[in-house]
Amino acid sequence: MEVKHKKQDKSGKFYIEIDGEQKAEMTYRFQSDDVIDINHTEVDASLSGQGVGYKIIDAAVAFMRENNLKAVASCSYAQHVFKKKQEDYRDIIYDKKS
Repeated sequence: MEVKHKKQDKSGKFYIEIDGEQKAEMTYRFQSDDVIDINHTEVDASLSGQGVGYKIIDAAVAFMRENNLKAVASCSYAQHVFKKKQEDYRDIIYDKKS
């Protein structure tokens, strides 16, 4: 299951297509040159329980590391994943105090 990435001017998404149909996505918007806001995550019910949400977040984290970006999460799912995996993602989670 390949996670694809589409970046537009100040926003983008990571997504999974199956048979040409988008079945999962995580969208983001740039808040500044080096901080993105993950604002939405959605996975089709047909993929439930397969860890697809985590796969998409992991792809986004790899992108952030490659591009020296940090993230905030206004999406409740992304907030949950960041909290659960805070040790693994410490380097990309934006801390306003830093």
